[in-house]
Amino acid sequence: MSRADYAEIFEEVKTLLGRFGKSLENIDEEADIINDLGLDSLLVMELVQEVEDAFDISFPLNDLSGIRTVKDFVLQIQKNIEV
Repeated sequence: MSRADYAEIFEEVKTLLGRFGKSLENIDEEADIINDLGLDSLLVMELVQEVEDAFDISFPLNDLSGIRTVKDFVLQIQKNIEV
């Protein structure tokens, strides 16, 4: 993936969240990953691993501190892909 397309990344993240039992209809860009989607720290780490595999990137753990919403996560993935 040369130029990371936001919409494509968002759809892939939604699909990955669906694997964690999250209803895809309830996942929007402003959904808080912990408060709205109910992922605890272990599930967040599993999600990061899934994202790394899906996008063939290495996600720096210190980047997680600024991520609260699905949109934050997608933008961070996009940034990592484009590096």
